[in-house]
Amino acid sequence: MAEEEVNYASVVFKSNKHPPTQARKEEETVYDEVKVQSETNEPTADTNTGVLLDKKANNRRGQYQQLACCLGILCVILLLGIIAVVVVYHLATLSHQSDESELMAANRNLTNLNNKLSLDNEKLRRDNNNLTVQLGNLTQNYTVLESKITNLTADVKNLTTQNLQLNSRNQELETQRKNLTERIQDMETTWNKLNVSQVQWSIDAYCPKTNNVRQCKGCQNGWRLSGSNCYVYHNADPPDQKTWEEAREDCRGKSSDLVVVHSQEEKTALNKYSVGSSGTDGYWFGLRAEGGRWKWIDGSNLTESYWTPQPPPTATDGQCVMSVQTVGWRSVNCTEKKQWICIMKAVSV
Repeated sequence: MAEEEVNYASVVFKSNKHPPTQARKEEETVYDEVKVQSETNEPTADTNTGVLLDKKANNRRGQYQQLACCLGILCVILLLGIIAVVVVYHLATLSHQSDESELMAANRNLTNLNNKLSLDNEKLRRDNNNLTVQLGNLTQNYTVLESKITNLTADVKNLTTQNLQLNSRNQELETQRKNLTERIQDMETTWNKLNVSQVQWSIDAYCPKTNNVRQCKGCQNGWRLSGSNCYVYHNADPPDQKTWEEAREDCRGKSSDLVVVHSQEEKTALNKYSVGSSGTDGYWFGLRAEGGRWKWIDGSNLTESYWTPQPPPTATDGQCVMSVQTVGWRSVNCTEKKQWICIMKAVSV
């Protein structure tokens, strides 16, 4: 802080000539009159002149005293002013020094506070950056969650719709279950009746009456017994002949199947019941090509020795085997229509 400067004014009394005052003018007037009178030789009274001169001298002394008094008062006032200025200056200097100390202390405090605020501001800036990043992550997570909520809401609606549909379907299924239960009960009743009829049919088939006397045998009427098997050959005319699949379905309808050969006895029986076959006319039995191999309908592979007298041809899918009496087995297309032979196990009587 710059120090203040105090300039003292000096009062200088100069002895310059001043314009004549009124007393001076009167004195000069009296002097002029006396001089005139003396020059004109007019008589004057000494007493009056002395009194007049004394009076004028007294007036001048009074004026000088008043002037000196005024000058003294002015000097006193000036001195008091100078003292006041000096006192004020010292007081101002002391106040300034005190204020400067306080300002320096306040400046140090403000500097420390500013440093602290700077650190706090830097920390707040870092926290703000972290919060901005967290806000971005939260916003992204919120967007993802909002999308998931939307998807879940749609899924809930779909599930609600499906649940309603399932409830409706469940009611339909419950109705169908009740209907099926009733049908099963009806079928059980019918089955029991059929069992009774089947037993009766079996009795009639395997033990026909002759002259009111039942005579039982191992095969049904129309079937031929050979060993432990029953055979039936269908020597149908060409219009009634069947493909290999149709022939097998016909055998299944009779609780039997096409002939399978696993022994020489079964091979001999197959040849025996291939009645009237020759050339390209023969009987279907249960052998066909599957996956490049000859396989029986029971899933077993062909034993080549049963194909004698000639070796078996290459197994080509779509080929089936027919039996020609006294000739052997021949491979033909399964879609050709031929006669067929069925087999079933004989019953023990």
